[in-house]
Amino acid sequence: MKRAVFLDRDGVINEVLTNRVKFVNKPKDLYFLPQVPEAIRKLNKHFDYVFVVTNQGGVGLGFMKESGLQKIHEHMVKELKKKGATIHEVVYCPHKPKSGCACRKPNSKLIVDLAKKYNIDLSKSYMVGDTDTDIIAGKRAGTKGVFLGEQDPLADAVFPDLISAAQWIIKDATA
Repeated sequence: MKRAVFLDRDGVINEVLTNRVKFVNKPKDLYFLPQVPEAIRKLNKHFDYVFVVTNQGGVGLGFMKESGLQKIHEHMVKELKKKGATIHEVVYCPHKPKSGCACRKPNSKLIVDLAKKYNIDLSKSYMVGDTDTDIIAGKRAGTKGVFLGEQDPLADAVFPDLISAAQWIIKDATA
């Protein structure tokens, strides 16, 4: 079986709620956080897959169309690829918050579906996020949870950014 790292998007890969951008509603609004391409390149060397798993309630709320979201994701994947970093697939929940769907994190459906599709051993995989819902989704799926931020009692590890998280994930996976 394969191993994977599942990454949340907003606040893990790109800026959100910063001085420069509030929400990413167009490709031009996507600004990578520091050292994100480098972190993903490192993960690519040690894991079979790196995925993005993201809640995008802006679609359900009418702030953008699904086709616009797909353009943002295509742009993100292309820009990362230019820097030698590979995202194997991007999956998202387009539904409104509190819609009760199975795919919105903290539910684990998006992660579990990717695991089935790519033959992934979730017990040897990691979910990286910046909210409790990310960590809970990973735990429900059976991954270790890595939180980016100050603290999260549910997480297996906490780091300020993706590059330091990636270094720990690689060490932990090879221990």
